[in-house]
Amino acid sequence: MADHLIIFTRYPVPGQTKTRLIPALGAAGAADLQRQLTEHTLNTVQTLGNLDISIYFSGGNVEQMQTWLGDQWHYQRQRGQDLGDRLIHAFQASEDQGYTKTVVIGIDCPGITGEILTAAFCQLDSAAVVLGPAVDGGYYLIGLHQNIAALFTDMPWGTATVFQETQTRCQRLNLSLALLPALQDIDYPEDLAVWEQITRAAE
Repeated sequence: MADHLIIFTRYPVPGQTKTRLIPALGAAGAADLQRQLTEHTLNTVQTLGNLDISIYFSGGNVEQMQTWLGDQWHYQRQRGQDLGDRLIHAFQASEDQGYTKTVVIGIDCPGITGEILTAAFCQLDSAAVVLGPAVDGGYYLIGLHQNIAALFTDMPWGTATVFQETQTRCQRLNLSLALLPALQDIDYPEDLAVWEQITRAAE
C-alpha cells in the first residue's frame, strides 16, 4: 500500500490567514503568501512516487479548494478545536483507511524538499515517530504508524517548547524517535528573508 502524506493548509482569505505577517505585508499580501507557500509545497510533493496525498484545509470549501489547486488531490476539512485535535483526527482517519505510514506537514516551511520527505517515510521503517524540528522550537513534520493522541493533547501549541515537550513525551511513552534536519518556518516578518532566498534560488 502507498504511504500517506497529509498537508495542512488554509484557504487564503485576506485577514484570516498568516495574520502575524499582516503588519509587514497587509491582509491581502499575507493571504497571497499563504497561497504561494501552499502552491510551493504541492510543487515539491507532486514529484514523489508511491504516495497518496491528502490536503486537510480550513476556510473555504472543497469546490473552492479544487478550483484553486486542482482536483487531483484528496481534500478533507480539518476537524477539531486546536492543532492537537486536528492532528489526532488526521492520524486517526489515516489509520482507519489502512495506512501504516503517515506523515503530516504544514505549508509554513518552504525548505522542505522531496529528499526530506522521502527520508521521513524511510525513517518510519525503524522508528515509531519521526519529527522535523523547526528553528522556532516547534516542528514542521511529524510521522507516525498510528494515531498516538498522547503526543497532541494539552500541548502548548505556538510556543518554543513544543518540539522539546514532544521529545519528552516520546521518551516517557518509550517511543523510538528519528529526527530530520531543522528548518525555518515563515511565521513572522523577520522570517520573510528565508522565503525570498528560496524563491530567488528557484528562479
